[in-house]
Amino acid sequence: TSPSTSPSTSSWRRRPASPTRLHSTAEEIDVASLIENHAAPLQEINRRRNLAIISHPDSGKTTMTEKLLLYGGALQQAGAVRMKGGQRGTASDFMEMEKERGISISATVMSFDYNTLHINILDTPGHADFSEDTYRALAAADNAVMLLDAAKGLEPQTRKLFEVCRMRGLPMFTFCNKMDRPALSPYDIMDQIETEFGLETYPILWPIGDGERFKGVLDRMERGS
Repeated sequence: TSPSTSPSTSSWRRRPASPTRLHSTAEEIDVASLIENHAAPLQEINRRRNLAIISHPDSGKTTMTEKLLLYGGALQQAGAVRMKGGQRGTASDFMEMEKERGISISATVMSFDYNTLHINILDTPGHADFSEDTYRALAAADNAVMLLDAAKGLEPQTRKLFEVCRMRGLPMFTFCNKMDRPALSPYDIMDQIETEFGLETYPILWPIGDGERFKGVLDRMERGS
């Protein structure tokens, strides 16, 4: 008689499949050697700097990125977020929606060589609706620039992104933008940062005037102050 095929009464049992071995002992892959042979040269890794720029919306992140690319020699002419006349658009805001609205929707990486270093600038969205892209960019950053509108000081999204950078242990320095407009006193901005974030501030560049009276900045490092 043939054995029953009913699952409950079957006398046939399938033997458990043995794991398939892809390599014999003599053919085992040396993982460490494989990683070493395919890793980027250490010299190239050490000369890279990933710099993220964070701020509240409309503080000037993309404009600052354009200036850094210009001074770094990657551009011949800096573009404008809101183009007028014959002005060219910005390198980082290349999507049509970004051009139409004058805002950054996605994070963009812009690279250039400066002296012996290779700089990757991460221009991040400021609007909370696109903050997830900013968080992902910060995961790849070595350090960050906290960009402030000098007339407004610390703003809600700036505070939120600062806490993300602090959680990730990113070194950070602050840049006050739009000094050619009426601005808060540098002492007021320093007091905001020290009071809210519990950090001791040390100004490197000191503004000379603001708005129509803005004359430039004083480099305190060169003066040995």
